[in-house]
Amino acid sequence: MSAARDRWLDEGLKVLAEEGSAGLRIDRLAARLNLSKGSFHHHFDGAEGYKKALLAHFERLSIHALETAIAEVEQPASTRAVFAELTKLIRPNNTDLYYPQLDVALRAWATWDPDVRAVQSRLDETRLAALQRVWRSVVDSDEEARTNALLPYLISIGATVIVPPIDADQLREIYEKLLPLVPDH
Repeated sequence: MSAARDRWLDEGLKVLAEEGSAGLRIDRLAARLNLSKGSFHHHFDGAEGYKKALLAHFERLSIHALETAIAEVEQPASTRAVFAELTKLIRPNNTDLYYPQLDVALRAWATWDPDVRAVQSRLDETRLAALQRVWRSVVDSDEEARTNALLPYLISIGATVIVPPIDADQLREIYEKLLPLVPDH
C-alpha cells in the first residue's frame, strides 16, 4: 500500500470515530489531509470503494492487534497470564485494543449498512475465537471456552456503548477485578 492511501484510510478511521459514517465525505477528508480529490480517486474506486477499503483496513488492524497481543505473551503462559497482559495493554491513548468511539461508530453504521454489518460480524467472531482459544486449555469444552470468552468481550462492548463510554483506565480496573477468577494453570 502507498503512504497516501494509508493516510486516507487512517484519517477515515479518525473521522468515523469522531463524526460517525456521515463524516466520511471525500471533500472533508481531503481538506483534513491537505490532499486533492484526485489523490482520493487515484487510490479508491469512488465512495463505495473507499468504504470497502476502510472497512478492510479496520478489520485487518483490529484482528492483528488482538492476535499480536496474545502471541507476544511469553509461552508457555497460563490463561490468567495472557489475560493479565491483555489487561495491561488497555490504557489511555492506546487505541489498538480499546477504541470506544470507533467501536460505537462502526456498530451504529452496521445497524443500517449490510456491508458494515458483515464486517462487524466477522470482527466479533474473530475476536471471540481468539479469546476462546486462550480459554480452551483450562476448560472442558469449546462451548465453555466460548462462554468464558464472552464475559470479557461483552464487558468491553458494554463499556463502549454506555454514555459516556468507560475510559481505558476504568475498563482496565474492571478487568483487573476479574483476573482472580481466571484459572492460573
